[in-house]
Amino acid sequence: MKNLLLLTALAALSACSQKAEESKETVAAPAEAAAPAPTSDSGTPPGTYEVKMADGTVASSVINADGTYVDVDPTGKTVKKGKFAHKDGKDCFDPDGDEAEECWSLSPVAADGSFTATNPEGTAVTVTPKKS
Repeated sequence: MKNLLLLTALAALSACSQKAEESKETVAAPAEAAAPAPTSDSGTPPGTYEVKMADGTVASSVINADGTYVDVDPTGKTVKKGKFAHKDGKDCFDPDGDEAEECWSLSPVAADGSFTATNPEGTAVTVTPKKS
């Protein structure tokens, strides 16, 4: 059950959105840079995100520009990967294998770039863009 919640939270992480920070600095490693801010109908942009579950556990998720995602548990182990898409105003994750696609509703983005993602069962996680 705990693994299911972690996997669900990791999927939510992928479903996050964030506000872009304005900076005049050049980022040397684009893979670690915070993701750009999404528009209200474009969904979560590619980037790396931290997902905090209700119990305080923090995992991460990476949304790739090619429409794929990878969820990683707190120990660094890949727990899920698959296809990512924005549909009907929600971020959707379709894991590889037999598991069904799950779409997450997103709250408005806070000033720090974080937001809440909620799955259809009501599980909510806090998603924050990972800063380099």
